[in-house]
Amino acid sequence: MDVSYVGDFRIGFERRGAGPPLVLLHGAMSDSRSWRRQLEGLSDAFTVVAWDAPGCGASSDPPENFRLSDFADCLAEFIRKVGIERPHLLGHSFGSGLALEFYRRYPTVPRTLLLASAYAGWAGSLPPEEVEARVENARRQSHMPPQEVVAEWLPTLFSGAVPQEVVDETVAMISEFHPAGMRAMLNAFAEADLRDVLPTIEVPTLLLYGELDRRSPPKVARELDSKIRTSKLVVIPGAGHECNIEAPEAFNAEVRRFLSQYLD
Repeated sequence: MDVSYVGDFRIGFERRGAGPPLVLLHGAMSDSRSWRRQLEGLSDAFTVVAWDAPGCGASSDPPENFRLSDFADCLAEFIRKVGIERPHLLGHSFGSGLALEFYRRYPTVPRTLLLASAYAGWAGSLPPEEVEARVENARRQSHMPPQEVVAEWLPTLFSGAVPQEVVDETVAMISEFHPAGMRAMLNAFAEADLRDVLPTIEVPTLLLYGELDRRSPPKVARELDSKIRTSKLVVIPGAGHECNIEAPEAFNAEVRRFLSQYLD
């Protein structure tokens, strides 16, 4: 684990490989460990950098009034600090919303966008009653013992039975969540409505979804695909929300196929 500093924030990150830069942005209740199979599987062709967002993993907690724009500004400074130029930006779930907000604020920086299990923010993709329910659940969970949080989250992440190794890794990440970081991410994403960004995107964009995703269902995928002129939608058969963990071979193959034209 490497460390960089953005202002007062300590940012932990993993860096592997050589080649065009590919920056990985994890979802909520997660950290850079969620990208292990991408760090291993794509670093032969790319410089793969996976950060721990503020409030996750080895990174410092943000204040609870941190918003998506603050996460995006922190990411921009992190990318500058670690010496990356024109990265391909791959986000999962919350990380996909962060990628969209980043594009809004820094449209000349990403070479491409790859959005997995993506939302245009919760407010931009979900009915208000669903957003309210998720907010209430997450606020309650942020004060619960980790094992109880794991029991509520785990069934929503995968399509069905997955290898015990996958379960163990996911349980470890959720168990080590930062309560303050969870609340900051929750508040930022619950109010985020990124629909206005979608038609402005001019870089090639890959949308990757699991066929059986219960958190970002097919309706959300179709909506984003209809609004982004440059998008290509790929659905991974049999996978759930954590499609990069549950179906890493298929996920990595689609990423590699999409980015193959940018390899030197």
